[in-house]
Amino acid sequence: MKCALIIPAWAPEEIFSSKVAGSQINYWQPVGTLYVAASIKKAGHEVRFLNGAFMSHADIMSEVSAFSPDIIGIYSTTFGWKKAVYTASEIRKGRFETRPCIVAGGPYPIAVQEKCLEDSPDIDAVVTGEGEITMIEIINRLSGGLNLDDVEGVVFRKEGRIVKNSPRPLIMDVDSIPFPARDLLGDAMNYIPPPATYKRKPVAVMITARGCNRRCIFCFQIDKERKHGVRFRSVENVMEEIELIIKQGYREIKFLDDTLAADYDRAMQIATEIKRRKLNFTWFASACVHQVDKPLLTAFKEAGCWAVLFGAESGVQRNLNAIRKGITLEQTRKAVRAAKAAGLTVYTPFLFGIPGQTFEDGLKTIEFACELNPDIANFHALTPFPGTELYENINKYGTMSGDLTDYTYQGAAFVPFTMTRAEVAQLRQLAFRRFYSRPAYIMKKVLALRNINDVKAYAKGARSLFWMWIKNDVFRRGENAG
Repeated sequence: MKCALIIPAWAPEEIFSSKVAGSQINYWQPVGTLYVAASIKKAGHEVRFLNGAFMSHADIMSEVSAFSPDIIGIYSTTFGWKKAVYTASEIRKGRFETRPCIVAGGPYPIAVQEKCLEDSPDIDAVVTGEGEITMIEIINRLSGGLNLDDVEGVVFRKEGRIVKNSPRPLIMDVDSIPFPARDLLGDAMNYIPPPATYKRKPVAVMITARGCNRRCIFCFQIDKERKHGVRFRSVENVMEEIELIIKQGYREIKFLDDTLAADYDRAMQIATEIKRRKLNFTWFASACVHQVDKPLLTAFKEAGCWAVLFGAESGVQRNLNAIRKGITLEQTRKAVRAAKAAGLTVYTPFLFGIPGQTFEDGLKTIEFACELNPDIANFHALTPFPGTELYENINKYGTMSGDLTDYTYQGAAFVPFTMTRAEVAQLRQLAFRRFYSRPAYIMKKVLALRNINDVKAYAKGARSLFWMWIKNDVFRRGENAG
């Protein structure tokens, strides 16, 4: 059968203000969709991937019409749900020899499940968990003229009613999953992260494990109860994919694991094996501050890692406890010092709008960011994505926006009882101003410029900082923002 996997068309200005988009916009490889595509291809079906990051809605419709697929998978985040609904509606208006089955998947459909079918009469089914096995079973059932009864992990329509099947067990043997179908991406050079967040290109993204054993209230996981913890791929399986990525022409890898150091010994083995095999690529990883030390970070550096991200989140311990981060301020200090000593570039994101956080707490977080003095700091608005503890218990924590397009980490979709929406936005802008306007920081960055790419990245950052100084609403989306 023929299957089209679609990410609906979107534009940067729908997420970022045009004033700061140049320093923030990123185009990640959609590795989740590519995993599903690889599984479908392995099962012997024809797959096309249409990415609305680089295609207009009209172009997507034209490709769908020409391909005439039997089944269409539409990926959706919370922010993108309205576009997913619109895309499904437009597809239904098309003329096909047979009526294609439209299936929704991704973080938002997984979180709200049958609500997707209630929202859109044009969507036939929703994948409610990991899609690699489920999509193959859906395709096999449809190709045999059968319905979706008893297909685990599916909500679907049957004779005018919505049927919710039992959930599909998580894939425990994650080594059995085919590597993402990166051959469907087209020009790999399109998929470039924000300026100053990569050293070489093209850049591939990769996940070495699934799941999480931590309980941050803002984090969405399919395994809500964390019963299965982290499902690790073997070191050999990870190395096999790394070598394939390099053969495909990629020169840098971003590891998207929530923390690459969840298993300390395994992380050390991966770094040691990369170095032993003398693999020529640079890489970037995230890690929890209480799971790293100087020996591990030094091993990362010696294996080609150039940067590490630590989720610092707040400079107030009470705020960290409120989001169940499970770390202390001193652990963050030690991790940042260790990473700097190892010669790594350090990134630290922070959150404003934490339940119970006051404006004064936000100011202390800004002070903490300046004290840590990472190479790059980012300041986000805490967002209550569906399926998270924050979203499901919103009345306990604060209020949230009814507009799904606010759910981007950019707008204040959530406001705690202790702050106002305006204060959350004010803190974000103030944080960027104070952190990036420090004379010592500016001088350090200027002296570190080594090539034209460094200069371009610095220029985009400087432009964003300029608008943050002269505009008070710089984070408002759209071309006329600010």
